[in-house]
Amino acid sequence: MTRPRKRHQLSTRIWHWINAFSVAVLFMSGLNISNAHRRLYWGEWGFEPEQAWAFIPRFPGWATIPGYYSLAIAREWHVLFAWIFSVTLLLFLIVGVLNGHFRRDIVTHGKDWRPGAIWADVRAHLRLQFDHAGAKYNFLQKLAYGLVMFILLPLMIVTGMAMSPGMDAAWSFLSEMFGGRQSARSIHFIIAWTLFGFFVVHVILVLLNKPAKNVGEMITGGTADEAA
Repeated sequence: MTRPRKRHQLSTRIWHWINAFSVAVLFMSGLNISNAHRRLYWGEWGFEPEQAWAFIPRFPGWATIPGYYSLAIAREWHVLFAWIFSVTLLLFLIVGVLNGHFRRDIVTHGKDWRPGAIWADVRAHLRLQFDHAGAKYNFLQKLAYGLVMFILLPLMIVTGMAMSPGMDAAWSFLSEMFGGRQSARSIHFIIAWTLFGFFVVHVILVLLNKPAKNVGEMITGGTADEAA
């Protein structure tokens, strides 16, 4: 008897929960780090208020790690979970290529990009109908997950490295890629809040559409035929 295929492979489930926790710690420790200097700049340098393009509010202790202002401790948390985040993302990407997860579930095709098909997915989302005949995810889900996994998350890692003084000294081309360390910091901040927005929307959609089933599947794996 053939064992039914899991809706979510073990590698996906492990990465999902480790990544969710890592991103939460990185975001909260990042807010603490942000409190050290609450202005953003473009280019290599920046310090004076008139050079800033954005002024960041001070984040309260309940939103930061640690729950009080400490740049040194916040950086320790940030660096530790940056390593966890980076290594697990790399392993997940490798496994996702080898087991066909990306090719089977994430890659889009020409027919998916037809305006009519995209509009149909938009309307289905507005009706909270996320199932897609013959596929695990619909076009909007594939697009969102693809952008997050292959663009935003890797950019967070690279911009984080570009901001590091040690990395800048060893691999100066990293900061040069973004037009300077301050530009890398600004991009890092923008992507962090973009990911936060994705996380909020993701959680809201899960809560609005069979939350117990969706969370259970991300723990047990579910079965492929449950997607219908």
